[in-house]
Amino acid sequence: MMRSSIFLFSIVLLVSCGGDSANNTTASPPVIDNPPTTTTPPTPEPVDPYQQKIQAARLLNQATFGATLTDINYLITRGEEAWIEEQLNIPPSLHYPLVEPFIDNDDFWRTYRISAWWQNTLYGEDQLRQRVAFALSEIFVVSEYNGVLFDSPEALANYYDILVTNAFSSYRHLLEKITLSPAMGVYLSMLGNEKPNIARNIRPDENYAREVMQLFSVGLVELNIDGSLKLDSAGQIIPTYDQTVIKGFAHVFTGWNFNGTTEDTWYRWWQNFNLLEPMSAVTHYHDAQEKHLFSGVLLPANQTPEKDLSDALDALANHSNVPPFIAKQLIQKLITSNPTPEYIERIARVFIDNGFGERGDLAAVIKAILLDEEARFGHDLAPQSFGKVREPIIRATHMWRAFNLTYISDRIDFSWPDYFFGQAPLASPSVFNFYRPDYSPIELNASYGLVAPELQIATESTMTNTINFFAWYGLWRHFSGEVENTDISEEDELYLDFSTEVSIAEEEGAQALLEHLNIVLTAGALNDQAITLLVNAFEESEQQDIESKIANLVFLIMSAPQYAIQR
Repeated sequence: MMRSSIFLFSIVLLVSCGGDSANNTTASPPVIDNPPTTTTPPTPEPVDPYQQKIQAARLLNQATFGATLTDINYLITRGEEAWIEEQLNIPPSLHYPLVEPFIDNDDFWRTYRISAWWQNTLYGEDQLRQRVAFALSEIFVVSEYNGVLFDSPEALANYYDILVTNAFSSYRHLLEKITLSPAMGVYLSMLGNEKPNIARNIRPDENYAREVMQLFSVGLVELNIDGSLKLDSAGQIIPTYDQTVIKGFAHVFTGWNFNGTTEDTWYRWWQNFNLLEPMSAVTHYHDAQEKHLFSGVLLPANQTPEKDLSDALDALANHSNVPPFIAKQLIQKLITSNPTPEYIERIARVFIDNGFGERGDLAAVIKAILLDEEARFGHDLAPQSFGKVREPIIRATHMWRAFNLTYISDRIDFSWPDYFFGQAPLASPSVFNFYRPDYSPIELNASYGLVAPELQIATESTMTNTINFFAWYGLWRHFSGEVENTDISEEDELYLDFSTEVSIAEEEGAQALLEHLNIVLTAGALNDQAITLLVNAFEESEQQDIESKIANLVFLIMSAPQYAIQR
């Protein structure tokens, strides 16, 4: 046993050091400098099925919660663009309906909300919508680390459904939906925000006014369309707003409270307590004075709360910073941490105009992000800078999706992913998410000028616990064949199903098994040397049963740098 453990430890080191995507055989798109003048098209080169699967897996790892063999084969059949279009039109899988039946339970708390998230993340047919919603949840942040929301999982599930439902709507529409969400109103203290009253020492709360600008729309400094900093004549950065603008927006966001609140019940919040329906306005508590916003926008006096809100959100959505600011973050969340300025500009222009004169069409933006040349071939075009660190929780969803997570109770009971991964849906420690989009370890920034946002949560604890997760829920919990023939029970469940992998190993051999795992897990990131080492490890572990040998391979691959980096 000791000899086997030492051998496997050696494999981990060798896999970790062996090769990068520059050694892969993934081909760049052909470039023809002098196209032939003949009208007869050249005979296309035969498509390598292995490379087809690798390309499909790359797209799925960017657009879903992890590639599966079934999805890879389906995408190849449909084609990339057709698959994306199909995903854009699949009805949303919602979270609130999954938690609603349990609201009256004595033990109703976050476990039901987290379970609903696992359910839709792992099994929802609308994978692209779910993946984009998760990205949006890390931009338009609401967190359970708020006294009211921690005790109201149904409100958080309902908020998440706003992101799911509007993931492919217009940015302006999404911005209004989240602004009027009572969960957002509670989290960033817009709910119950009152107009000024000097006698009572009341001033409008500025919390949402600041964050809707800094984090949800325009950012802190003026940007060019390619995301680069816009400088003044003295070469200095230009702030997007100042205290006057913050004050203007803070006064816009006055007079909103729980749905159905009236002037008489404004302070009797318990009579209207409602964390599910959009907030409604009470004119008496709204500031009716004129309001100065940015870019010379002036809201006249005596407008209704609804009109002020609509005009203010229009001003935000139409600001020139929004296209590059939002485009870059979505690219970072889905594709690569360091997109080129050209990539950002291409997506920002789609944000400005989807081809039909519409601004902020998120469906068009997401499609453009995924089909862009840099997304599809960036690992070849810029192998040293392209890619992103996989978020720990997405590494978990990928493992459970790829190997058919099996359980027998009525829901997935895995309530504290934060323990293993340092993150859980709608549970960031602050409005600034689990990590900042511009975070970079000092050495990486100093040596290469690159950012690696997800590494902000890569502490000793989370890195160790994530590997422990792969061991506990993969290396030691697996089966093949019929569930009825296993020891899985409600007290001891969440198992990986290696039935497909066992069939491949028994019928085609270890080499075919490794090629399969290389496609499904890393999209071809393991080079020939690493595959050979792993094949040898599989074949020389004669004392183990075949399921355990496969589990060792999965554990080694998912613990390796080639998997940790999505290329």
